[in-house]
Amino acid sequence: MSAPEPGTQTHGLVIPDLSGSVPTSAEARAKRRIAALEDELETMRQERGTKQRKTTYYVAQGRAVRRTVVLYTSLEDLITENDRRYEESINDSGEDATLEQNRLQRGYLALAQSLPWLHSKLAELDINDCEDMLKKLKRGADAARGDDTSTLKDLIATWINQDFRPSPLLRSNDKQLCGFVHDICGKLLCPAEWDWNNDCVKASIRERTADYIVSENSWPLFVYENYEMDSDNMEQGLFMSKILVQAYKAIFTSPSSAREADGDGDGADILENNRCARRSLNGQVKVKTCVASIINMRKVTPRSIAYVVCQVRFALSSVSSWRTVDGDFDYEGFWNHIVNFFEDSPGPVAQRRVAKLLEWWTRKIFGKNHCQDLTPEVVSRMSVTTLAQQRKALEDAAFDSD
Repeated sequence: MSAPEPGTQTHGLVIPDLSGSVPTSAEARAKRRIAALEDELETMRQERGTKQRKTTYYVAQGRAVRRTVVLYTSLEDLITENDRRYEESINDSGEDATLEQNRLQRGYLALAQSLPWLHSKLAELDINDCEDMLKKLKRGADAARGDDTSTLKDLIATWINQDFRPSPLLRSNDKQLCGFVHDICGKLLCPAEWDWNNDCVKASIRERTADYIVSENSWPLFVYENYEMDSDNMEQGLFMSKILVQAYKAIFTSPSSAREADGDGDGADILENNRCARRSLNGQVKVKTCVASIINMRKVTPRSIAYVVCQVRFALSSVSSWRTVDGDFDYEGFWNHIVNFFEDSPGPVAQRRVAKLLEWWTRKIFGKNHCQDLTPEVVSRMSVTTLAQQRKALEDAAFDSD
């Protein structure tokens, strides 16, 4: 059958020239418009779902930032410092970095370790998407810090009441009775170089006289083992107190694990049990996992210690809401001092002491397990692997002899 000639009439349809339009029914047009709107709505739903998943992911990933990377510094500052360093390296114009610049760069490296996907993502996304991602990471970071603050407020009051038996007992719901107003909190917050048991010192601190200024430039007594400082060796026992170990466990492994702080920790067992539970349930039941498991932490890091110290200091204080400055005490400067202690040692001897301290911390939190050190190379030298190799060699030799 031949095609109809242009301009001829077929079933009553008039084919116009290019300037005209073919008549259609209102019902047909409405159906097509509805279909187009439904397609557009479905596309919007999918985009919204994708955006929501990205938001949830970034916020969840951001919960590691304050705990293990930086407590106050912005992520933008870390990224800027890394860019500056790289530009200097390719231009061969590197200059000696300042202490602050070194701390920022180590922060970027810690960030890249905590969030391994972030470095490449920063290169892929445009500037608006980058800003949006960093904003969501910050939201998660601040939410996690707030959760930890709330958790420790109750736990530290419980620990102090158990260990010191103060009269009256410390109440977590009344921060005005904490801090230097409370005798035990005041003792733990007191700069280690002063004697809280001296009534003159105690009164001067409470009255905030110029002779006894409590600032970030003093180590508070609560950071020392047994809450005692040796003035002739001020590094001895530093960051080894029971309350710090308890707080670290409460944040990174579980509040229940914080009940035991004297022996080696069981964090490695908690992590392994979390992993096994998730694998056996295969997503059918939601398994509550600890922070260390979520961020794949197997060893204690300097910046996570600094975070815990600041959280404990805030919990002991009388301040009711999180802030950077509490009177003459600057939390950001305090955090910097702690990080500098670990990361900016004066030489190899001090570095070895720091390494030993971090080893002590890892054992207190995660125990004696060394599963993370069982690399393929190490396993290849163990008897199971060696026996398998020997059996194969004997089998090959028997085959060749035949």
